[in-house]
Amino acid sequence: MRPQAFQDFAADLLKNAPDVQRVQTLAEAGDDQHPYGLALTVAGREVRWQMHGQLAEGAKHEPVTAAVAGAPAPFQAAPVAAAPDAWLAGVIGAAESPEIASLDVWSAREDGGDQHGVTITWHNGERTFIRKL
Repeated sequence: MRPQAFQDFAADLLKNAPDVQRVQTLAEAGDDQHPYGLALTVAGREVRWQMHGQLAEGAKHEPVTAAVAGAPAPFQAAPVAAAPDAWLAGVIGAAESPEIASLDVWSAREDGGDQHGVTITWHNGERTFIRKL
């Protein structure tokens, strides 16, 4: 899924998530440095996420790679007090989108360190990277 389409998809999911008071695109929040992303107010605190994508191997920007359905990605729900990327992956995973093949939570990686983000691998081979700003 391309970044703009994912941004819209994620905004719709997050508007209905518990503990989320506000969802804005980064542009709406005044960030003109990152083309795609969301600014969220979650449990009274603002968190900003940048989004960018990677095409499937051999794909070109035009035409857009068709969506492919498969088994929804396994996920773990996480409370808002957990690592921010674990919480975000839980919200995305709870949608049980048949287009999402896997969710990789960066802070849960053995070498994750202080990085917070989520890599979404789509069944069509594309990837979306979500990085906490």
